[in-house]
Amino acid sequence: MGGYFVRVEPGVHIHVEDLNPGGGRTILFLHGWPADHRMFEYQFDRLPLMGFRCVGMDLRGFGESDKPWQGYDYDRSSDDLRQVVEAFGLRDFTLAGHSTGGAIAVRYMARHGGYGVARLALCAAAVPSLIQRPYFPYGLAREDVERIIRNTRNDRPQMLREFAGMFFYQPITLALADWFFRMGLQAAGWSTIAVAESWLNEEELFSDLGRIRVPTLILHGVHDRVCLFPLAEAQNRMIPGSRLVPFTESGHGLFYDERDKFTGELARFAG
Repeated sequence: MGGYFVRVEPGVHIHVEDLNPGGGRTILFLHGWPADHRMFEYQFDRLPLMGFRCVGMDLRGFGESDKPWQGYDYDRSSDDLRQVVEAFGLRDFTLAGHSTGGAIAVRYMARHGGYGVARLALCAAAVPSLIQRPYFPYGLAREDVERIIRNTRNDRPQMLREFAGMFFYQPITLALADWFFRMGLQAAGWSTIAVAESWLNEEELFSDLGRIRVPTLILHGVHDRVCLFPLAEAQNRMIPGSRLVPFTESGHGLFYDERDKFTGELARFAG
């Protein structure tokens, strides 16, 4: 174990990694489901060499953060983020959220007025809706997400193996697949289920997008099988002045599929 722990409510502490705190430019990373901040390892290896401070938090229920029974909706997660921002005194930073982390970032911008955030990077973000709705036909079928939840309840390790199979577009080694698998196992089963259930019930992200008032970069894999590429196009339409960069050789794991391009785009934007 390493890093810091921020108390966000009685009995609940959020694990935070603060790499190169003397760096002049700060990027705060929010990981996707069902991993933790270590999914950005290849960015953490590179960005500090370019002068960046990298702050990565494990969402409650994941990684080394505490794993309470409750508190896995986007409101509570964005409140946890506010506590971390205040605890570290972060100002004028870039907020980068992947997948569900991107949805939490959007909720933070709306619920907390983007407190401390100078720039927003949405990376394969689960916004404005991961699933198809009568007024938004671009996401996954609801029954596909319900199947993921059911499989998590019945055989979470197998679900994680299958999810890794649809996560990356580029071929990965067995060793890297095992690394990703172990991150998923470190989460609690109940938190893994609760966050997935939030995908089904959360509809306020549509209005949240219109409240973003900072420069926004959208990075999204064309071959994403989790958050389909039309979600990125919707984000681009709904966030004033945003810029969309398609990743033509990436799936959901664009931070690894095209890691050099991903790191470069993020560095230019945050710099």
